[in-house]
Amino acid sequence: MPDPKPTGKGVRYEEVHEAYFEARGLRRHAGVWSLWALGVGAVISGDFFGWNFGLGFGGFGGMIFATAIVAVMYAGLCYSIAEMTAALPHTGGAYSFARTALGPWGGYVTGLAENMEYVLTPAVIVVGIGGYLGAIFETPESLEPLWWFLSYALFVIINIIGVELAFKMTVVITFAALAVLLVFFVGALPHVDIARYGFGVTQAQSITWLPHGVSGILRALPFAIWFFLAIEQLPLAAEEAHAPQRDLPKGLTWGFLTLTVCAFGTLFFNSVIPPGAQVIASSEEPLFDGFRTIFGSGLASKLLAAVALTGLLASFHAIIYAGGRQIYSLSRAGYFPRFLSLTHKKRKTPHVALFVGSVLGFAVTLAVRWLGKEQMVGAVLLSMAVFGAMIAYLLQMISFIVLRLRFESIERPYRSPFGIAGAMTASIIALVTLIALFIGEAMFVQAVIGAALWYACGLAYFALHARHRLVYSPEEAFAEKHLKQLL
Repeated sequence: MPDPKPTGKGVRYEEVHEAYFEARGLRRHAGVWSLWALGVGAVISGDFFGWNFGLGFGGFGGMIFATAIVAVMYAGLCYSIAEMTAALPHTGGAYSFARTALGPWGGYVTGLAENMEYVLTPAVIVVGIGGYLGAIFETPESLEPLWWFLSYALFVIINIIGVELAFKMTVVITFAALAVLLVFFVGALPHVDIARYGFGVTQAQSITWLPHGVSGILRALPFAIWFFLAIEQLPLAAEEAHAPQRDLPKGLTWGFLTLTVCAFGTLFFNSVIPPGAQVIASSEEPLFDGFRTIFGSGLASKLLAAVALTGLLASFHAIIYAGGRQIYSLSRAGYFPRFLSLTHKKRKTPHVALFVGSVLGFAVTLAVRWLGKEQMVGAVLLSMAVFGAMIAYLLQMISFIVLRLRFESIERPYRSPFGIAGAMTASIIALVTLIALFIGEAMFVQAVIGAALWYACGLAYFALHARHRLVYSPEEAFAEKHLKQLL
């Protein structure tokens, strides 16, 4: 391999032979419905588990306000990303946007933050899967790590088998999860009592919308984000979509609208029926608790809980897919060790990245449990995942603004209707949420500090090693081309 050649930007690139990219090829398969299902499926678990922890911090009223604020942020985020992904249809997603706008360092710090999100998000979801399976089969909590391991093993294998199977399964499971939510919304109607179960008051008391004040809204923001977190991963499928410039913006915008309806429906109906918001605030299977109210605690309720599990499985499957592609992209460009971007010779799936990312997520989940957080593993991991996501969101919105102002020559098949104003609004909310992560109970603050240390180690790896060994991948070549045009 030739010696590294300096670029004058604090990084060095190494030339690679054509065989390098041949060993890292992907296969196109996804259409607009597959992309919509991938976006919705990646997030839909947020309606089944995780969001409910926010009720303990903001109450029912505070959680409503928090969810509305988060919906505004994701509107600005999704439409901005839709514009960028149509203009830069590379598997790198957030990294490729920031690479073009902010240079190699900007690309890496954005990609590293997103990587933390996609490693930790499946870990949060697998805790929910373990909770549902434990409730269905009435197994002791000590067996939860076994459920986690089996879930990781099954869905890594499915994603390695092939992109066709992965997308087909995503569509089926996503529609099943939406059907479960629809059944829940309709079945909950006769049991609704907003004052009693949502606000926990009797007729002699008055409703307090913000029992913990404005600070309650701030502390609930990270959990409201769980209704939408990971919709932004769709650009990672760009090199496996038939028409990414056309279909990815549609998938993102339709997916966002679908998730908005589901978020407010779930928040309302799961909170205002027995056992009520105060009880489900600490539940590891909140929708199952609601199904017990609707159908009783017998066999029918367990069967519905098994069906409800589809929501968690849909997201778990979709985000493992996204995490594999994200690691693959950063590795192909040399930001991560290059062996991580090797793809299966026959199936053309990033099997090494899928395996390594899942092993890391599983290890972190076990570590949190063994550190004495058995009762709040999901909430602790959620806080860590949101930390990475907010940094990635903030940097992506900065990238959007820079691309709009400085890179006018880039062709934009789709333009965000909210423009720079939408990106700025999303940036402000992301920054406020990032700050809010450091407000609250000690265990959550400690988890976020741990995530920050993880992030710092990743930055040190790039500064000391990887920045001297980058590769001209498609994202890098695109960025360099337009930077030269700008200069």
